[in-house]
Amino acid sequence: MLDFDRPADVVAPRLLGGVVRKGDVAIRLTEVEAYLGPLDPASHAYRGNRGRAAVMYGPSAHLYVYLNYGIHRCGNLVCSPVGEASGVLMRAGEVVAGLDLARARRALAPGRPDDLLAKGPGNLGRALGLDLADSGAPLGGPDDEFEFIPAEPASSVLVGPRVGVSRAAERQWRFWLPGEPSVSAYRRGSPMKPSTSGHSLQRGVTAD
Repeated sequence: MLDFDRPADVVAPRLLGGVVRKGDVAIRLTEVEAYLGPLDPASHAYRGNRGRAAVMYGPSAHLYVYLNYGIHRCGNLVCSPVGEASGVLMRAGEVVAGLDLARARRALAPGRPDDLLAKGPGNLGRALGLDLADSGAPLGGPDDEFEFIPAEPASSVLVGPRVGVSRAAERQWRFWLPGEPSVSAYRRGSPMKPSTSGHSLQRGVTAD
C-alpha cells in the first residue's frame, strides 16, 4: 500500500505506473510533478490555509482539483500529514480503461492516437472526467468513485525541472517514465538518484 502521508517529492516517483480511476475511466500515470506547500512558492498552498488550497492542508490521499486558465481541470493527489499541504500534480498518463468515454470527453478525432488523451494535466483531467466538485474527495477502493492502484516501483525514472510555472521552475520535482509517448514534449532530465535526506531529491537542486 502506498503511503501518501509523506512529502510530495517522495511520493511523486512512486505514483508512476500506478493507476488513478474515476468511475469507468482509469489512467496509468506516466508523468507527475511535486509541490511542497508552504515551502514552495509555485504551490497554491504557499500563502497559507485558505481558499481553494485548504484541501491541501487536510488529510492525505485526497484529490485537489483546480481550474487552470479558466478552462482546464487539473488533478493533484494530496500528500504529507495534515497541515503540511504538499501534493502531486498528475501531468500525463495512458488511458487503460474506459477508452471510448475518454475519447468522447476529449473530442479526439478518429485516427488521432490514444496517447494524446491524457498528455498534459488539463487533458488528463478532462479524459478522467474531473470536476471542481471532486476537490476534497478521498481515494477509496474498487467500490468507490475514486481509486488509486499503485504499481511496483519503476525500474527507471527520469527527473527534471518543472514546466508551466513562473516561480521555482528550476526545482527538479518533475518525474516521468522514459519512452512513454504521453509524457510532455519537454524532456530534459536525468535518471533519478535517491538522496540521503529521506526525500527523492534534495530540495532546491537546479537542473544541469
